[in-house]
Amino acid sequence: MKAMLVIDMQNGFCHADGSLPKLGAGLAGGDEAVANAAVAVASARAQGMPVVFTRHVYRPGFYDEGPWLTGRSPELSAVGGLLSGSWDGDVVDALARREDDLVVDKCRLDAFQWTSLEPLLRGLGATELVVCGVVTNFCVETTVRSAIMRDFEVTLLEDACAAQTPRLHEIGIEVMRDCGFATVVSVAEFAGVAVAA
Repeated sequence: MKAMLVIDMQNGFCHADGSLPKLGAGLAGGDEAVANAAVAVASARAQGMPVVFTRHVYRPGFYDEGPWLTGRSPELSAVGGLLSGSWDGDVVDALARREDDLVVDKCRLDAFQWTSLEPLLRGLGATELVVCGVVTNFCVETTVRSAIMRDFEVTLLEDACAAQTPRLHEIGIEVMRDCGFATVVSVAEFAGVAVAA
């Protein structure tokens, strides 16, 4: 059985008013990736596929952020970015998250680390994952690598992912494809419809 995994498509990363774009860490092609992910999510639902959203969020005080992540975005805590329960930390409206969609909160790049994601997927009977999200060469790639180590087959929707630069996105896709971590396809190939260019 397949499940769709949408990684970290949150206001804080993907919305123009989000904390990371305001801190100068916006995503190249982020709007197109979100639009394409919305098509993919709708297609997954039409196919009867469960949809799981991850949110990269922190508790007040940012005690769970850790030194490496703090070093990557030292100003995030000062602006209250990606706080659990905040608008910034929630999934973007364009994806039309529903009450019956599943949500897994995390505070590390790997969506499996210290979360209920694996038992949730096992409980759903999922053996294959269709993955999209942000950031391509950070949380997406790390989670894809972790998924294959847990014996999930992975299909990656390359045009429903984004990174800070086109080149970083391309490098992440190249690694996941050429190392065999994922079968890389477009949203149009997955959904059988035209999508944003």
